Amino acid sequence: MSFSMQTKDELARIFPEKRCCQKAELAALSRVDGTLIISTNHRLGLQIVTENAAVARKIIRLGKQVFGLDVELQIKKSMRLKKSNSYVVRIPSTARLQEILQELGILDNFGQIRPGIKKSLIRNSCCRRSYLRGAFLGAGSVNSPEGNYHLEIIVNDNTYAEDLAALMNRFPDIQAKISSRKNWKIVYLKESEQIVNFLNVIGAHQALLKFENIRIVKGMRNQVNRLVNCETANLNKIVNASMKQLENIKIIQDMIGLDKLPLRLQTIASLRLQNPDVSLKELGEMMDPPIGKSGVNHRMRKLEELAEELKLRGQEISKTMKKG
Repeated sequence: MSFSMQTKDELARIFPEKRCCQKAELAALSRVDGTLIISTNHRLGLQIVTENAAVARKIIRLGKQVFGLDVELQIKKSMRLKKSNSYVVRIPSTARLQEILQELGILDNFGQIRPGIKKSLIRNSCCRRSYLRGAFLGAGSVNSPEGNYHLEIIVNDNTYAEDLAALMNRFPDIQAKISSRKNWKIVYLKESEQIVNFLNVIGAHQALLKFENIRIVKGMRNQVNRLVNCETANLNKIVNASMKQLENIKIIQDMIGLDKLPLRLQTIASLRLQNPDVSLKELGEMMDPPIGKSGVNHRMRKLEELAEELKLRGQEISKTMKKG
């Protein structure tokens, strides 16, 4: 089961205590997953479709608890490979249905489709949390933290998307954004901290703990990789510098001999020949008396300058001999 499905299963088992919160959650589920239908006698009905059995059970329970509705449930078996079944919750046409649709914020007082979120549904903080829980249950998804951090809720109306993003942003440290995907509007979060805060807001505490645990392990793994890469780079740098220093010392040794060098340069050159793999700091500690890394580096630069000078001198002698 995916991380997103685990999160929804947890949320589907949360049932609000207050009627206002129950109505807010049902309103969100009806809005994002619901479809208005017209019967043969031209009366309105509502059906809510979900692929999650636990969510379907919650919709039925909310409908009975809030409005005393007797709903119909139909299971549509998918014929496509590895596709889950669909659960269709139907609220048949009744004399009260238009009033119920107005309470749920689907229709306005004139019987027209309401474009945004009805303000009275989200007046209280607890109701705002319940509304967001319903919206996520109906049209949301969240990536496993082992991959890219991403949480989204897909809706089909720009005004509703703006209201939903604004509702999410009323909670601290959440900054939802909106993008388009074909004919859909996507309200999304990309930052891990914001996703954690959102999961906390909607009450997905088990999912939050799992998310945090994976995120910590992932962060430690990335930190170890950075340290290993840094150490590898430093080792490569030391090896490359050592090879260049050995090359310079051998040029001096072959062209004039190390015994012609001042004692301080003789000593560092001999130590480098004997210890080709150690760092400058370690070379300095082998000196008597010991010297610092900057002192060793200074002497190596002197050896490099002398080697370059000897190479140029050798090239000039070679050119003169060719001319002769």
